[in-house]
Amino acid sequence: MSATPTTDAAGAAGAHTPAPGAAPRGRMIAAQAALELRMALRHGEQLLLTVVIPTLLLVLFSAVDVVDVPEGGGGRVDYVAPGVLALAVLSTAFTGQAIATGFERRYGVLKRLGASPLPRWGLMTAKTAAVVGVEVLQVTLLGAVALALGWSPRGNWAVVALLLVVGTAAFSGLGLLMAGTLRAEATLAAANLVFVLLLLGGGVVVPLEKFPGGVQEVLALLPVAALSEGLREVLQHGAGLPWGSLGVLAVWAVAALAAAARFFRWE
Repeated sequence: MSATPTTDAAGAAGAHTPAPGAAPRGRMIAAQAALELRMALRHGEQLLLTVVIPTLLLVLFSAVDVVDVPEGGGGRVDYVAPGVLALAVLSTAFTGQAIATGFERRYGVLKRLGASPLPRWGLMTAKTAAVVGVEVLQVTLLGAVALALGWSPRGNWAVVALLLVVGTAAFSGLGLLMAGTLRAEATLAAANLVFVLLLLGGGVVVPLEKFPGGVQEVLALLPVAALSEGLREVLQHGAGLPWGSLGVLAVWAVAALAAAARFFRWE
């Protein structure tokens, strides 16, 4: 009787021995971003904040003479639509992200993810990618509704994209700073309060010209006002790159992200 052939030890090791280890960082970030995006789209309160409210405001302020808007540059929807796009970025990158991250921190989710092979900067990158994914859906939906209401956008869409990206960076930094320094309940209250205040006083639907001169100058330095006015210059008036608005957003983005990186607490 012949002996059963044996497999070479090296071959067996190469064929059957597992090689445990972390996946490539790009793959981990992509997987986490996809998870964050699915969670955001399944969250009813988040969808109310990021999709339903901006859409209702767009329809309401475009169709009904609620506030007086500056004359020139098209119809009422041409003034309202850029401001609502800015509000959509605010709701997703700041309010929604601050609340979600604050409660993830409270329940220990961030602590557990921080101990995983995914680096902490990778987690922040994944969260930012998910925010951008939601914003793409928001802009698509709001743009379609605005076009149905008679919107006639002008200007260069590459400039619009640049403003939205820098605005997203500014609001994300502020949201992460709030979520990483305050208790979850305080973050929930503060983020919603800031959202309402900026909706009313950030030049989103109420023109800054309606406020007194000194107040106007202060409000114009807010990131949502800079984003709203910059988008209006491009989409309503067909202007080129609005350097003033872009500069305000860039300063907020650098300051907020630096502060978030310095003071964010994972526990």
